[in-house]
Amino acid sequence: MTKSPDDDGTTGPDLPPRSGGGSGRWTDLDRPPLNVAGLRRGLVRDGGLWRRIDVVQRTGSTNSDLVARADEGTADEGSVLVAEEQTSARGRLDRQWTAPARSGLFFSVLLRPAEVPVARWGWLPLLTGVAVATGLSRTAGVDTALKWPNDLLVTVGGEERKAAGILAERAGDDGVVIGVGINVSLRADELPVPTAGSLALAGAVTTDRDPLLRGVLRSLEDWYGRWREAGGDPAASGLQETYAAGCATLGRAVRAELPGDRVLVGEAVAVDGDGRLVLATEEGVQEPVGAGDIVHVRPVVP
Repeated sequence: MTKSPDDDGTTGPDLPPRSGGGSGRWTDLDRPPLNVAGLRRGLVRDGGLWRRIDVVQRTGSTNSDLVARADEGTADEGSVLVAEEQTSARGRLDRQWTAPARSGLFFSVLLRPAEVPVARWGWLPLLTGVAVATGLSRTAGVDTALKWPNDLLVTVGGEERKAAGILAERAGDDGVVIGVGINVSLRADELPVPTAGSLALAGAVTTDRDPLLRGVLRSLEDWYGRWREAGGDPAASGLQETYAAGCATLGRAVRAELPGDRVLVGEAVAVDGDGRLVLATEEGVQEPVGAGDIVHVRPVVP
């Protein structure tokens, strides 16, 4: 069966062939395409955050595409752009990564928190991390943990593995585009690096991407609403406490690789009101870190 265009010009889902043989595009029956019509029915509603959901078969980067739409004035707050495959996906520090088509959830959302002071927008990646962790725990039934500032960890074979990453980018003066990449059905022989993992390898009860995406977006809508209603206050919204409770970085000895080739080693003791990671160094100084690569060195032994 072939694609049929939706009324907004995007395409609906292709259906896999009835038999498992042949060389058709959807021969991997473990990775069916997303049901865009079902996603819209389940998520787009009057008074809700999500206004438009588009699914494209292939693109370079959903973040780049959605930032461009925001700049052109063709995307409103609550726009969601999902790709079945990304060819130039970007992480923090402009790192690139790829994954097999339909093996994960690759999407970006546009938010415009006008009532929140810009100084508090730095909490949005951490808020998204909490929302993704909450949504996946409920829907996939896997234990998750957050690695500051923007990674989601799962346990595979007794080891922590990265299964998701988050990237936030400004979109004009009043918007933020947040991109999320989640490894869903990635197999062991498909892992890009040994430290990567996936929901499937972590024993998820489902790898059906439709309910997983709905669960994550509903969780993000809930947390974004709480945070926005509190004027972006991380304490009043419960975000700071919830993030700390689920953060695997806290209580660990870490190495922070900071801008300017500076390295700071210490115990991660807190996430402060600005969303920064606070390290207690051997010199007895508590130093906040707002940007940089964090490496978990080892658990702190009491």
